[in-house]
Amino acid sequence: MLHIVQVVMKFRIWKDRRGQDLIEYALMAGFVAVAAGAIMPGVASSINIIFSQVNSIMISAGAS
Repeated sequence: MLHIVQVVMKFRIWKDRRGQDLIEYALMAGFVAVAAGAIMPGVASSINIIFSQVNSIMISAGAS
């Protein structure tokens, strides 16, 4: 019985697409930032700082 419940929950999570839009918007924002950095070299350093800060936050969130 427990195995059946686990399989049902797995499929329910697999079909859940509520976070899909957020990921798409984040990818689009990243693409725009990379394109802006390529077009305007002066902005590239500030974009690099922002991505480094986001990276450190994600690493610390993943560790906890």
